[in-house]
Amino acid sequence: MPTVVVMDVSLSMTRPVSIEGSEEYQRKHLAAHGLTMLFEHMATNYKLEFTALVVFSSLWELMVPFTRDYNTLQVVLVTDGCLGIGRGSLRHSLATQNQRSESNRFPLPFPFPSKLYIMCMANLEELQSTDSLECLERLIDLNNGEGQIFTIDGPLCLKNVQSMFGKLIDLAYTPFHAVLKCGHLTADVQVFPRPEPFVVDEEIDPIPKVINTDLEIVGFIDIADISSPPVLSRHLVLPIALNKEGDEVGTGITDDNEDENSANQIAGKIPNFCVLLHGSLKVEGMVAIVQLGPEWHGMLYSQADSKKKSNLMMSLFEPGPEPLPWLGKMAQLGPISDAKENPYGEDDNKSPFPLQPKNKRSYAQNVTVWIKPSGLQTDVQKILRNARKLPEKTQTFYKELNRLRKAALAFGFLDLLKGVADMLERECTLLPETAHPDAAFQLTHAAQQLKLASTGTSEYAAYDQNITPLHTDFSGSSTERI
Repeated sequence: MPTVVVMDVSLSMTRPVSIEGSEEYQRKHLAAHGLTMLFEHMATNYKLEFTALVVFSSLWELMVPFTRDYNTLQVVLVTDGCLGIGRGSLRHSLATQNQRSESNRFPLPFPFPSKLYIMCMANLEELQSTDSLECLERLIDLNNGEGQIFTIDGPLCLKNVQSMFGKLIDLAYTPFHAVLKCGHLTADVQVFPRPEPFVVDEEIDPIPKVINTDLEIVGFIDIADISSPPVLSRHLVLPIALNKEGDEVGTGITDDNEDENSANQIAGKIPNFCVLLHGSLKVEGMVAIVQLGPEWHGMLYSQADSKKKSNLMMSLFEPGPEPLPWLGKMAQLGPISDAKENPYGEDDNKSPFPLQPKNKRSYAQNVTVWIKPSGLQTDVQKILRNARKLPEKTQTFYKELNRLRKAALAFGFLDLLKGVADMLERECTLLPETAHPDAAFQLTHAAQQLKLASTGTSEYAAYDQNITPLHTDFSGSSTERI
């Protein structure tokens, strides 16, 4: 997950801090010291993390765009908890949050999944003496409760600042190391970004599930059979080379480029099961099903970044015994050798998937689906063809019109209703002089009803409501006209 570092450079960050010694420190110096520790940790143990630096006071400025070069990030990002005074201050912004226009809305909540960590260059007692802590907690609440506030324990000093940033590192920036197993073959791997706990919604209490550090491959399956399944998250799987003493080789950053290249060369000469698995999956066109925990599975596969470069990836399925319905229950999958005959055929010309449901479907007609533009175009053309044959095709015209109307309302595609209404009005103007008079009335009536439904108001956009043919003197029987 990319990290945006927001650094407070307002005047309050220059307040001096009394530290034993001759050197004078300010709060921004403590912040810089803590963030330097964080960035050094990322450069060594979290190399793939993208980081950007933004500084702010009454205005803001992007100092460093998203980068992995931590040597350029010498300034820190944090706040001392001072809320500011007047318009534009945090206190004023929170007080007028509900009065803002849509073009000037409050930044929180972010329009994307995120976690907000607030590093305060102050201790808890200092924040509680004002309403600063309450306002900062409100920021976390506005971010859907995702995040945490960190304060300095004890007096303001370098040691306590390091301790505070150490807690952040342990919480959010600790590499996830695991052991990948397949029979007797094993490999130490790092999963990036680290998998987040998944909360299973239960009737009583939500249960957070965490993946095991032992990732066991339980089988292999063709890419065509697993297709493109829904997943919770995707992660890089990187091998960790270990020497005979068990120390990591080539994972840290050294000051000397020659030493770094030497370490990488040593790591490249050590056989690794992770490399073998990646190459095999790429060549054979298969994926490996991996067990993440009790009734929780994922898949390992090769994904190409370019024509020459590919990576071993892991995607996590939703927890449960049957995450992919077309494969059936995971516990019932087994090797081909256990089957009486090859389910793929002798020439690999068939597949046992997707599994067909045992029970007959209760619905009789197909659901309207517009996966491709051609499907939508066909449905609109049906309506226009029947419109040109009114009044003989009145029943068929309204049947197709109501089918399209229901699908558009279900998908929230209200612009489609207005577009079809414009088409029907145009067809009405193009009717020949020999056309039946009832055709113009029906087209105008249908166009008006579609325009009313396109407004989205509940009175005219009810899903179960149908557009009925307009009763005219031309559409009734001769008895009714008399």
